[in-house]
Amino acid sequence: MTLLDALDYASVLVFALTGALAASRSQLDIVGFIFIACLTAVGGGTLRDAILNREVFWVADPLTIGVATLAAILVFFTAHLLESRYRALLWFDAAALAIAVPAGVAVALAEAQAWPIVLVMGMITGCMGGLLRDVVCNEVPLVLKQGELYATCALAGSAGAVLARIAGLGEGLSLLICAALVFTLRAGSIALGWRLPVYKSQPPSPGAPKR
Repeated sequence: MTLLDALDYASVLVFALTGALAASRSQLDIVGFIFIACLTAVGGGTLRDAILNREVFWVADPLTIGVATLAAILVFFTAHLLESRYRALLWFDAAALAIAVPAGVAVALAEAQAWPIVLVMGMITGCMGGLLRDVVCNEVPLVLKQGELYATCALAGSAGAVLARIAGLGEGLSLLICAALVFTLRAGSIALGWRLPVYKSQPPSPGAPKR
């Protein structure tokens, strides 16, 4: 098994757990659990591979769908044991993001893509599965929550990997730096309330022309 295969499997597993936790919050049946888990697990990687015109990873290796399905079944029978399913979802999602972003970066590097494409592929692989999960479960997507560090984490991690490669570091170390940056920023947002400033509209000045 290659490093890229390991990253894809790990990303599928952990993102599937978050999808199943979201399904438990929506009180779905076991088929719903499996659907949401699989959608979350493969959504980002599918879009990444489609854009890069490469064989979609779970089509090449259907076992990844089996991993996501097993994760969904596990959560279906154990989610009630968690004190806070939403808190667990947040932390599992942070771990999944820290795995999926390096996976996207690794694919783009293996395809010899330019650095802007590497950044975008890291963000897509990390963010799209969770976005699909939240939209289908009728939740405000984490990636769009006000000031939340999410896409920012994916961008920072991807940029860290690119800079590490430019500096001559090996692929493994570069991806480790990527994962560390992603998880540190996301954990800071969850546990310490790190936020980015958000746009706030200003009321028009008295006498200003209407637009």
